[in-house]
Amino acid sequence: MFNPSQEDVRRFFCSTYAKAKAGQSLEAIEIIASQWMDEHPEYREDFANLDTALATVYEATEGRTNPFLHLSMHLSISEQCSIDQPRGIRQAVELLTHKRNSLHQAHHETMECLGTMLWESQRAGRPPDGNAYIDCVQRHATKD
Repeated sequence: MFNPSQEDVRRFFCSTYAKAKAGQSLEAIEIIASQWMDEHPEYREDFANLDTALATVYEATEGRTNPFLHLSMHLSISEQCSIDQPRGIRQAVELLTHKRNSLHQAHHETMECLGTMLWESQRAGRPPDGNAYIDCVQRHATKD
């Protein structure tokens, strides 16, 4: 299983940003990452300087989102949907996308469910509950 360090993740996003900005060829995962970066222009400065990216600590108390975590979640959800793992996530996100008329908004709501699933898994010391995750996304798709 792939388990990148915080530095690996930050290097990946900064490198992808630099390559995309320079018009260089991108690998498939870099294309997806670049597309999500384009959806988040507020993070451009975070991706523009590797040294700053590696040194910055994002504290929840500061009220600022960690752009590397945020984009990593977009990538995770994109990958989950592409392989429909956990089974049913693709349909749930598609339903939510249709309901919100926005893949981006659907991803943000799915992130809430993903974060909750991971938090509950870690707190309870058990594997993540994919069914609860999908149920959460489906609930978002059915509420107004």
